[in-house]
Amino acid sequence: MSIAPYETGQAHGYPAVASGAAPSGRPLHRLREVRQQQHVSLRTVARRLDISVQDAEQQELETADLALSQIYDWQEVLQVPVAELLEDSHLGLCPSVQLRASLVQVMKTAVTLLEAAPSPGVKRMAEMLIEQLVQIMPELQDVGPWQSSGSQRGKNDLGRAADYRLNESLLRA
Repeated sequence: MSIAPYETGQAHGYPAVASGAAPSGRPLHRLREVRQQQHVSLRTVARRLDISVQDAEQQELETADLALSQIYDWQEVLQVPVAELLEDSHLGLCPSVQLRASLVQVMKTAVTLLEAAPSPGVKRMAEMLIEQLVQIMPELQDVGPWQSSGSQRGKNDLGRAADYRLNESLLRA
């Protein structure tokens, strides 16, 4: 971690923007993207942060190395979790792996729907969906349904707890 010199312009007791960009040139945050998603103008951000529009524009550059307190100020203005503003929060899985995981989830839902289809029409649509998913990704052929919640037992059936023996000596203590 390197320490970069800061410009002298200050707002809220900290510098407007670090003088250097990210050392590797990689994005450090998603301020601009999130601001646009939230439909907040740059002028509004600048006014709420009590800085100039130019300073807000500088801070918004994805390679601008901002202080943590500045990120929190943006978070307050944009009303989103801090993790949404950080670039690393979106790295996760690569897009192709994410797509495959999503297709597996859709397939599990389709198989579950097929098993619980209330009518022949719904059953046929589930079958068509499964066929189309297998055409997209043949590995989905062996995907099973979502697990049902718990075991299905009748009203008079006892649960596993009824099988456990209780040591009477513990009760006498």
